[in-house]
This record gives sequence, C-alpha cells and structure tokens, in this order.
Amino acid sequence: MIRRGFLAAGGAVVSIASFRTLTRRAARRLLEAPRVLPEEAGLRPALDALGGEVVRVRARDGLRLSGRWLEGEPGGPNWVLDPREAIVLLHGWSGSVAPHLVECGPFLRRTAGVLGLDSRGHGESDDSPTTFGLREVEDVAGALSWLGERGVERVALVGMSMGGITAIASVAVLGDGSLAGTDVDVAAPAYVPSPRRPRIVAIVADSVSPDLPSVAVPSIPGPARRIVAARLFDAVARTIGDDPRATEPIRVIGLLEGVPLLLISGEADPIVTPEAARRLAAAAPPGTELWTVPGAGHRGAHGVAPGEYETRVTRHVRVAFLGAREAAL
Repeated sequence: MIRRGFLAAGGAVVSIASFRTLTRRAARRLLEAPRVLPEEAGLRPALDALGGEVVRVRARDGLRLSGRWLEGEPGGPNWVLDPREAIVLLHGWSGSVAPHLVECGPFLRRTAGVLGLDSRGHGESDDSPTTFGLREVEDVAGALSWLGERGVERVALVGMSMGGITAIASVAVLGDGSLAGTDVDVAAPAYVPSPRRPRIVAIVADSVSPDLPSVAVPSIPGPARRIVAARLFDAVARTIGDDPRATEPIRVIGLLEGVPLLLISGEADPIVTPEAARRLAAAAPPGTELWTVPGAGHRGAHGVAPGEYETRVTRHVRVAFLGAREAAL
C-alpha cells in the first residue's frame, strides 16, 4: 500500500511539473506575439495608396515605436476638419497596425488625422513582451505626447481586440487629460515649456474581452479550460514580474466616467461572446453604447456590415469631438 501511495504521489508530482512546464511555454507564446502576420505581405500596394508618413514615436518608458501618420481628408459638407484633433488606431495581439490602417484608415481620416501605432513587440517597434494593455499604456502615453508636440489637443482612441483593452486601460491609468497637470514631467527644467497632453475625448473598442483569461479559453481543450486559462495568466505574471489582469477591462472600465465609449462585438465571436460583451457593457459608465453585429466573428464587424460600422464609428467620434470643441470655447 505504501509503495502504491509513493507511486501515485510520484505520478502526481510529474503531472504537476509537466503542467507547470506547459503553462510556462504557453505563457511565453502569449508574451512573444508574432510581429507580422503572413497576410501582411500583400498589403504594401494598399499602404502605398494610403500614403501618409512613417513615423517614430517614443513610448513614455523609452521604447521606440513605429507608426504611420495619415493626414485628415475632407469628410463631406457637414464636417470640418480641425488640425487640433486626431485618432490613434491600436491593433490587436500579433501583427502590425497595417491591416487595420488599410481597413479603417480611409474612413477614419475623413474625421481627423490618424496615427496608426505598432505596439511594443509588434511590427517595427522595439522588442518587448506583449502585456495586454498593462505596459502598452506607455505606448499610448508616448503617442499622446507625439501628437501634443504637433498641436493636437483632442484625441479619440480606436482599438481592436487587445488594442481596445489598451485604450480602456489608458484612460484608467493616464486619465483623460482634462486636468492641466496630467502626465507632466516633474524632472523637466521649469523654464522649458512642454506641450499639454491632448485630451482623450472618446473610445471605440472593437471585440474586447472583459477579462484576460477568457482570451485564451477557446484555444484550450478539455472541461477545465477556465482554470487552465487562469493558471496561464498566473505564469504570465510570474514571467514579467507584474500582472496584466490588474488593468483588464472589467476591473477598470468603471473609471471611464466622462469619456464616451462605443463597444462593438460580433454575435458569432468565439472569444468575446455576446454574454461577455454585455457583461463588460454593464460594468461601464452610463451612456456606454454596445453594438452587437449578427454573423460577425472576432474583429469581423466591419467586414460583415461595413456601411453601418463606418457610420456608427464616425458618428461616435464626431459627436465627441464636437462636444469637446464647444467645451473649449
């Protein structure tokens, strides 16, 4: 009996050790997102057609980020472009911002200039682990500073999947910029004037999961997928020495008071289910709009309903910009 007990205990130890090894490897894969997706190879003609300027942005913690700036274009007789307004476009886990610029840049730039940003560890930006919004907030802070130096005063954040998580976390961590002292460099010499950080006046968050473990659940087999996903993010936290779940949307979305938020989800999304999208919207401040698109998968709403997508996003951002213009008078 004792021998059998030792054998059973030994088997359990091996199983636990194997499980920990597997979760460490899986955590590494999450942290080391592919910089460029295979389908991006064919985007060069479309990017060239967009034009714009390839730029380099310095994140608040010093990393060098790659981006592309698209000047605003006339948006019809009922809209007047204001050079003091801009949209920051944030991509999802893996790949660069290029596919989102090709897909959404043409209509977004009819409202304001667009800065498409490669998050840390993606595209041509500096190496860094992917932290699902926790440190990507520093990228947004750098983008806001870059825009502020160019006279931009009002910004809308448009984020896809992880980019939406980052957009929500950015307001929660950085504030919306409405306070004069926000994000001031206290070490800067007093005689050197620094541009005021632009105010974040709106967010569009497409395909955003309320919690981070849910992002991994669909790719995990077996009945204990949620438990395994939680352990996976435990391993992520141990690896980077900080926990990305601290800024996951369900924890911080209530702090977005005063920043209009449009949540977009796909009815056929296996990662962010309609129930999950409703749960996130319920935790958001009053006035948050949730649009669920029938037949759309993860990040598929624009492909399924391009006309309505562009109309809703444009209206949301323009109404926020107009409100901010009036408040500035």
